[in-house]
Amino acid sequence: MSTGRRAPRLNQFFRISRLLAGQLDFQSAIRAVSAEIARIVPHDHLDVCILGSDGRVHTAYESGIDTAWGGRPEAPVEFSPICPLLRGEVDHILADDATTDPRFHFEGAFTTPILEHQLRARIHLPLIVHGEVIGSLNCSRHQAGSYGPEDVRNARYVAELLSPYFYALRAQQQARQSAIVEAEARAREEGLRQGALRLTEALEAERQRIGMDLHDQTLADLTRLARRIDRLTQTPRIDPAEVVQLGDSLRRNMAALRQIIEEARPTVMQLFGFAQAVEHHLDRAARDGAAGVRTTFEDQSHGTLDRLPSALAVALFRIVQEAVNNAVSHSGAGKIAVLLSLTDGGTVRLLVSDDGRGLQAGPSSGGSGLENMRTRARLIGAQLRIGPGPGGHGTTVEVLLPDAGVLAPAHPAPAGAAVP
Repeated sequence: MSTGRRAPRLNQFFRISRLLAGQLDFQSAIRAVSAEIARIVPHDHLDVCILGSDGRVHTAYESGIDTAWGGRPEAPVEFSPICPLLRGEVDHILADDATTDPRFHFEGAFTTPILEHQLRARIHLPLIVHGEVIGSLNCSRHQAGSYGPEDVRNARYVAELLSPYFYALRAQQQARQSAIVEAEARAREEGLRQGALRLTEALEAERQRIGMDLHDQTLADLTRLARRIDRLTQTPRIDPAEVVQLGDSLRRNMAALRQIIEEARPTVMQLFGFAQAVEHHLDRAARDGAAGVRTTFEDQSHGTLDRLPSALAVALFRIVQEAVNNAVSHSGAGKIAVLLSLTDGGTVRLLVSDDGRGLQAGPSSGGSGLENMRTRARLIGAQLRIGPGPGGHGTTVEVLLPDAGVLAPAHPAPAGAAVP
C-alpha cells in the first residue's frame, strides 16, 4: 500500500471500527459495516460464517443479497463450499468464477446460492483469533474475474479487523445460551423439587386418610364383631339369625377394607391390565358421582400399555384417575370420555375430556390435584396438557409419554394381559 493511499485506508478502517461499536449481534454488525467494506473490497454480496463451539456447524450472516445460506440457522461445515478454509487447511480462497470452479462443487456441497445468484468472483478469508479459525469473511461479485491479489490483501486487513469483534460476539452468544440452558435446568430442577414435595405431602395425607379410615371404620367394626362373637360363645344356645347377621357384617367389613386397599393400590390394573383398570375406575366414578353422568371409553392401544413398566403405568393411571375424579366432582359434566392410544412413533396418548363448566368454574382449578398431575407427568418424562375442550367448552386433559416405541407389538396383545 503506497504512502498516499495509506491515510484514507486507515480512516476507512477506523470508520469500520466505529460502526462495529455498539452492535450486539452478528447480523446487525455485518450490515452496519457492509457499505464501508465495499469501499475497500467491492462486493455484490457480503457475508460472514461463524463456526459453532464444536467447529462442526456454522451460521451465515449476510448483507447485500439474502440467500439460502443465511436462511439456515446451523449448517454442517463438511457441506460448506469453503470447508477447507473453515477447517484451517488453506489460508484463503480466490475464485474467478465460482459457478464452474471445481473447488466449490464437491459431493454434498451446498452451492445453490452461488448458482441462483450468479456469485462468480469470490474471496474467502478466515477469521482467526489466538490461532483458532472462528469463521470466515466472504466477498462475492457477479462479474467473473473481478478480484485479484490486491483485493485478497485488502480483504485480509478487513478480516483481521473484524475477527476480535466477532470473537467477542460469539463468546457473548455462547455465554448467553449457556446461561439460558442453566436457568432452564435450574427451573426444571426446582419445579421437580417443589412438585415432588407437594406430591410427598399429598401421599402423606393419603396415608393418614387410610390410617383414619382403618381406625375409625374398619377397626371399629371389627371390634364390634369381636364383641358379638365373644357374646355368642358365652350363649348356651346360638340364634341362627344372629349368625347370619354376623356373617353379613363381616362381608360388609371385607368389602369396605377391599375398597380402601383398591384406592391405595390399583389391583385391577395388576390383575387385568391398564385399560381395564381405567375403564373400571371410570365406571365406578360415574356410578358414585352425580346422577346422569354418561361415560365412554375407547382403547386404541390394543392392550400394549400393559407392557409399560409398573412405575410408569401407576403414574399414568393416577393422572387419569385424578382427571376423571375432577370431571365427576367439580365440572358438572354430563359426559366424560377417555381415550387410550399409541401413535405410530410409539408415543402413549391418554385423553380425558368432559363437557362441563371448564377449569375456571371448578373449585379445584390450579389446586393440589392438578399440581399432582403435573408433577407425576414430569417425574416420568411425560407431557401434560390441560385446557378447554373443543369449541372452548369443558376440559381436556392430554398425557403424552414419548419414546415408548418398544411397546408397539407386531400383533395386538391378548385381552387381560397382566402388567409385568
